[in-house]
Amino acid sequence: MMNRLYTLMWMVLGMQVSFAQVPLSLSDAIQKGLDNNYQIKISEANLDIAANNDSWAVAGRYPQINLTLNSQNGFNNSNNPASVLREQNSFNASIIPGLELNWTLFDGYRVKFTKQQLAQLKNLNEGNVQIAVENTIQRIILAYYQTLVQQEQLQVLLEVLDLSRDRIAYQEVKKDFGQATSFDLLQTQDAYLSDSTNYLVQENALENAFRNLNLAMGEDNLSIRYLLTDQIEVEDAYELDDLKQKMLASNKNLRNLQVNRELASINTKIQEAANYPSLSLRTGATYNLNISAGEQLFTFTPEPQTIPQVAAKSFNYFLNFSATYNLFDWGRRQKTIENAQMEEMIAQLNIEDQKRNLFSQLENTFATYNNQKRLLQLTDNLLENANQNLGIANERFKGGLINSFDYRSIQLSYINASQSRLNALLNLKNTEVELIRLIGGLVR
Repeated sequence: MMNRLYTLMWMVLGMQVSFAQVPLSLSDAIQKGLDNNYQIKISEANLDIAANNDSWAVAGRYPQINLTLNSQNGFNNSNNPASVLREQNSFNASIIPGLELNWTLFDGYRVKFTKQQLAQLKNLNEGNVQIAVENTIQRIILAYYQTLVQQEQLQVLLEVLDLSRDRIAYQEVKKDFGQATSFDLLQTQDAYLSDSTNYLVQENALENAFRNLNLAMGEDNLSIRYLLTDQIEVEDAYELDDLKQKMLASNKNLRNLQVNRELASINTKIQEAANYPSLSLRTGATYNLNISAGEQLFTFTPEPQTIPQVAAKSFNYFLNFSATYNLFDWGRRQKTIENAQMEEMIAQLNIEDQKRNLFSQLENTFATYNNQKRLLQLTDNLLENANQNLGIANERFKGGLINSFDYRSIQLSYINASQSRLNALLNLKNTEVELIRLIGGLVR
């Protein structure tokens, strides 16, 4: 039975080694995710649309020039015995090409404000791209660190598994010399089976972590294993006042709200433009070619007379100005302006509310970060003690000074200390990433 278990464990280890072929740094993982993320691509497409719209032509500064072509056709049939022209049947066909220019010369600075609005919409879409990039980077960093921790936890269990396997070999030798009982050997084998189970469970957790990392990077094949080349490092201490200043200057969500406030302010100016008169110019030229044909009957002619085909030509040019000023509309313009001013106030209130929430999140995250940093120091000391204790226990167990139960208890303490230290390190880095996101440091 133990030989089969040994074989199974080495097969698992062999699979792990065979998969870990592709080196992957954190920066490479982030670049993969940025290249493959669909939300970023959608945001960039929306930014391209906004950039195309950010022009004076879309805002309405320039005139419109239209080429026109009209065709007018008619048939006339008249019969009046009392008239000199008793009967007439005629057909008229005309073709009227023309060129027309329409230009709004003044509309209360609406064109100017519309151009500013289009520029701010471009800025808003740039902010949306940055938020999409920021979310992607944060997700990849957390998935990368999670995978590193799962990998380290697997390595700890492998180390413990090797110790358990050595204990079995040691107990088998002692039993052959009559210094150990079958009960002692069974206890050692039970510990090895428990460690083997934990190892396989942790191996599955590592595979899930790799899948989540591949998903965060936008990989189609979620089963790819990587050789993670970066390590989790603890950064220096942060200053809360410095973090607050950076957050006010660079937080992506706050900057988008500020752009929305500018859009609301511009919209108020656009609505106020309705209080001004508008002046427009319309000019152009038309050319008329009219051809008539048919027959007519007079009272003094016995037979109808044919109307010769006549091509009449005319050319017209026009230059017109029009001015419009709304004298009274039952208060509709004023209500629209007041509503725009209310929207502007709401946008400012959203900024103040977001600042309050961000300050609260920042202080809570900062306090959590400092607490987790102290917790990591404690778990470092705990792991160091547990490691030394395990080494001493291993020697004392081989010397027969402690039994298998005491040794197993010390071994489990080492496992718990290792996992506590890794979890503390992961929590610290996750909190640090959130801290950097709040101050807008993930995307520069």
